[in-house]
Amino acid sequence: MSAVPDNLKYAKTHEWAKMEDDNIIRVGITDFAQEELGDLVYIELPELGRKVTAQEQCAVVESVKTASDLFSPVSGEIVSVNEALVDEPEQVNDDAYGTWLFCIKANDPSELDALMNADAYQQMIEQ
Repeated sequence: MSAVPDNLKYAKTHEWAKMEDDNIIRVGITDFAQEELGDLVYIELPELGRKVTAQEQCAVVESVKTASDLFSPVSGEIVSVNEALVDEPEQVNDDAYGTWLFCIKANDPSELDALMNADAYQQMIEQ
C-alpha cells in the first residue's frame, strides 16, 4: 500500500479530494479503497451538470468482488468526469492517487475542512 499523500483531504468513505483552481474539487478513491475492492471492472460516473450535496451517493465502482458507492465530499455541480475510466477502470488500481474520477465545482470550498487530513486518514485505516 502506498503512502497517503499529504496534499489531499479524505472522507470516511475512502474518497480523496483535491482543491484545484476556481473552487474545483478533483475526486478519486484512496489506495486503501482500491486495495480492499480488488480489480476494478466497471465505474459508473456521475452525469455532467448534476447537482450534488456533501455525502450524497453519486458514483459506483465495481470490482470482481463487490460494488461500492462513492459519495461526494462537497456540495456543488459535477463539471468533469474522467471518461477514460469507462473503458479502463483498472487505471484506478494502477494509480489510485493519480487517477481522478470526477470534478465538482464547490458551492462552499470550506466543506473540505470537514474531511480528514492524511494523518487522520492513515490512523483510521490502521484501526
